[in-house]
Amino acid sequence: MTEPTALTGDCASCFGLCCVALPFTASADFAITKEAGKPCRNLDTEFRCGIHTRLREKGFTGCTVYDCFGAGQQVSQVTFGGTDWRTAPQTAREMFDVFPVVRQLRELLWYLDQALAAAPAARLHPALGELRAETTALTAAAPAELLALDVPAHRQRVNTLLLQAGDLVRATIPGKKRDRRGADLIGAKLAKAQLAGATLRGAYLIAADLTGADLRCTDLIGADLRDARLHGADLTGAIFLTQPQLTAARGDAATKLPTGLTRPSHW
Repeated sequence: MTEPTALTGDCASCFGLCCVALPFTASADFAITKEAGKPCRNLDTEFRCGIHTRLREKGFTGCTVYDCFGAGQQVSQVTFGGTDWRTAPQTAREMFDVFPVVRQLRELLWYLDQALAAAPAARLHPALGELRAETTALTAAAPAELLALDVPAHRQRVNTLLLQAGDLVRATIPGKKRDRRGADLIGAKLAKAQLAGATLRGAYLIAADLTGADLRCTDLIGADLRDARLHGADLTGAIFLTQPQLTAARGDAATKLPTGLTRPSHW
């Protein structure tokens, strides 16, 4: 397996790209509306968030659950060689356009690493390793090449293997598995639900009650877990679950987490 890359954001090495490049709309997640390419009013002259320790109380919960998977430092320090958009404003537009592309590639690396760490998917590891190496190389490409990249096509190639890997992991749970891909489960009452080995790919689980649910070896790629109740739920071996998904949910000390993820501080 390729040596793992640091796939978490390092804000100290970034030029505040998520606070500038990305748009957001006033909602339960953001206190204000901001256009793409416009600096957030809370971004200071050192590219730091002026309300970082008070984001939730100030109405910026969306910021607390966001993770660029290390794209910020990659674009800031590698793609643009450590020259920031304030010092070289002529690079700003290109830098802001490149950032979401690299962010998607780094997210794919996270999923590929999970698949490569899954023993049941061992027969796919050679192909997964090749795609990981290719994706890693793409993250180091020049801005013009990144902007010309057909990201959906690359995601589809990766997703084909991820789907197979997820199926192999889910197959370790005996019996028939539930298929709830893309299901509208907003606010669903799923306390103590037996969902081990299920696929919840892209499911809408916003504010769903999953208290005490059995989610072992469940495929959760792309599932929307905002405000989902995971108190006492068993997520052991759940595959393709990311830290942002977990941070957007609610849980407690009794929630069992997959390897590699940490319990959010607000639980």
